[in-house]
Amino acid sequence: MASAAVQNKTPRKVLKKSTRDSLIAYSFIAPNFIGFCVFTLVPMMFAIALAFCAWDGRHAIEFIGLKNFVKLFTTDKIFQAALKNTIVYVIGTVPLTLACSLAMAVLLNQNVKLRNFFRTVAFFPYVASLVAVAAVWNMIFNPSMGPINMILNQFFGVAVENLPRWAAGKDTAMITVILFSVWKNMGYYMVIYLAGLQGCNPDLNEAAELDGANRWQQFWHITLPQLRPTTFFVVIMLTISGFKVYDQMYMITQGGPGTATMTLVYYIYNVAFVNTPKYGYASAISMVLFVLVLIVTIIQFRGSKGEN
Repeated sequence: MASAAVQNKTPRKVLKKSTRDSLIAYSFIAPNFIGFCVFTLVPMMFAIALAFCAWDGRHAIEFIGLKNFVKLFTTDKIFQAALKNTIVYVIGTVPLTLACSLAMAVLLNQNVKLRNFFRTVAFFPYVASLVAVAAVWNMIFNPSMGPINMILNQFFGVAVENLPRWAAGKDTAMITVILFSVWKNMGYYMVIYLAGLQGCNPDLNEAAELDGANRWQQFWHITLPQLRPTTFFVVIMLTISGFKVYDQMYMITQGGPGTATMTLVYYIYNVAFVNTPKYGYASAISMVLFVLVLIVTIIQFRGSKGEN
């Protein structure tokens, strides 16, 4: 009888202990989860609902269905230019940053003199103040008195009237911003690639060298395949940050000249907070950006699974 009573009490004790452990675990999770719900999940749901409404923040919210999205793709020329510019920016920055960061990582992974110094120099633009480096960049590429155009004029014989206007020219503004973004961000991704290179198996390179493979063959057939997870991570991060670009455009070109460097996030800011606020319309643009990033990310994940 005593053993039966013990057996009946044991599951209850185990259940109480399990419940207590769960409550303790949830108590640790609760602060972060509540913050996520209040400051991220609820605003996200509100933005999705607001995309189908018209609201200026002062009057009552009015449900208008798909009118915001119809206007975006039919009559809003600025949105169409911003969408095009965002895609051009992503296509320009992702492969260039990827190639430059990987090249620097491979070079600075060798036993070269002052290796740590050059690593620090390459990483410095990423941690430097965006306001400071953008101001310096604008001075260097100033159309009238910048050193780049002076070099082109004095040493390469480019006529003054043919000098590029860089950030002030409609045809060169996006190129200028892309070059600036690559220069500023490649140090960060270089560090990520350096970490990936540290995880590569050197025995495979030694075996390939004994078999007569040169440096390029070792890199292409041995090192690069081992860096696929790192490359996948870098491409995902570069793509997402490229679609979300705002600060570079604001500091260098302010979206101009005209709409030459207007991007989706910059246009969302203008619609929502400049002149007459249109929060519903800005939310619709945000939903387009969200769907675009989601589609690209899904394609990249499936492509990575296919390669694996």
